Amino acid sequence: MSKRDELEQLRTRVTGLEAEIAELRRHHLRLAEIADVVQELVIPMASRDEARIAEAIEKFQRAQ
Repeated sequence: MSKRDELEQLRTRVTGLEAEIAELRRHHLRLAEIADVVQELVIPMASRDEARIAEAIEKFQRAQ
């Protein structure tokens, strides 16, 4: 394999890895958003605050 071919393979691999990292970042952001919603729901549910529960569910649905 020539150095030129090897360099091209490395460039292709880096491009693929960058795309995977970007996808993982999107997943991590979404997970953080879901964790926030869960937290917003658990506290009002424990205190039976129906208005805050409805607000948290609505906020989650808008974010999707």
